[in-house]
Amino acid sequence: MSYQSFEDLEVWQRSRTLVREIYQQTGAYKDWSLRDQMRRAAVSIASNISEGAERNGSAEFQHFIGIAKGSAAELRTQVYLSMDLDLIANTEGQKIVDETKVLGAKLEALRRSLVRRPSPNRNA
Repeated sequence: MSYQSFEDLEVWQRSRTLVREIYQQTGAYKDWSLRDQMRRAAVSIASNISEGAERNGSAEFQHFIGIAKGSAAELRTQVYLSMDLDLIANTEGQKIVDETKVLGAKLEALRRSLVRRPSPNRNA
């Protein structure tokens, strides 16, 4: 996979949009604890993608992509809970849930693209 900067990565661009959506949807939350946790999880996705991309190797990048994927799953759970508690409308919540699923799949595809293929065995 080739890119000049993390800003070129679709997963980073999508995660940045997701952060804005989470901030907008949670602006009126009276439960500051859940609101702050959701915001931290959303920010963590974008932050870990960028941090991993700037590290010195694909193994480190893979590690940070895994953290970003975990944060997407964490956020998805928090959105489900917010819908259960009637803090977010089901239609809006489902859009976010769907986006976290797409992001998770794209992050996994990116992680797999970074896995180095074993070098051929020259003695065979």
